[in-house]
This record gives sequence, C-alpha cells and structure tokens, in this order.
Amino acid sequence: MNPGFRYTASVLLILLFVCFLPQCKKEKQQNDIPVIAVNIALDPNSTEYLRLNTVTGWEYLTGGYRGIIVYRATPNGFMAYERACPYDWDKTSSRMVVDSSGMTTYCPSCTSKFILTDGSPISGPSPYPMKQYRTTYNGSILYIYN
Repeated sequence: MNPGFRYTASVLLILLFVCFLPQCKKEKQQNDIPVIAVNIALDPNSTEYLRLNTVTGWEYLTGGYRGIIVYRATPNGFMAYERACPYDWDKTSSRMVVDSSGMTTYCPSCTSKFILTDGSPISGPSPYPMKQYRTTYNGSILYIYN
C-alpha cells in the first residue's frame, strides 16, 4: 500500500472525527429542568399576598425546582413560572429575579431577561421561554399546578 495514501487517509479520518465531535455533545434544554410536583392553592386577594392584589403584581412562592414567580396579568388572569433559568437551570445561582419595573425577570447568572406577561426571552443568551405552570382562578382561589 502506498505510504502517501495511508497518510492522507489518516488525516482525513482525524479531520472527520474532529469536525463531528462537537456535535456529539448534548446541549441542555429548558425541558431538562427537573419536574417537581406543584399543587398550590392560595387567595391572591388576601393580605398575605399584597402584591398580587393588583394587576401587574407579583410574588415569589416556594415550590417547583427553584421556586415559583406568580404574576397577575389581568384581574382574573395569572401566570406562574419556574424560577430556575431555562438556559442555566442547573446552576445554583441561576434563580430568576423580578426586576424593579415588575414587568420583567432576569437571571443573575447568564443575564437572560424575560417578560412576565408570557415568559418569552427578550435579551441574553437564552432562546427558551420561562417554564410555565398551569393556573386556574375561580374568583377567590388561585390554583397553581403541573
């Protein structure tokens, strides 16, 4: 066998291996956030949740993987989101924080920013929306569940 052919074949094999190796790495995704059972009932008009008494109000709750953010979008409509950042959910420091405007939330770890009305990303590296929990409101009790 020709030594030049063997050398060329070896180089090609190494190049193919190097080119396709990065694609083997599994990228973490928002749906990889561990699923923790959530089943919460609360009165959003009580004095215990003062910020939820008005539209655009929000509260932090315990539950879920890293906590829950509840946002009052309309008089009878609520949104509930996981506080784990959908981009860096596996980092302890990636716990979502509502900013001073009360309209957006951000991750101090990766700096991704999300709008509270629908959880969609508005800046930063995250292409994923915030993980959302289901809500039902009967006029007096808000149920948050998955």
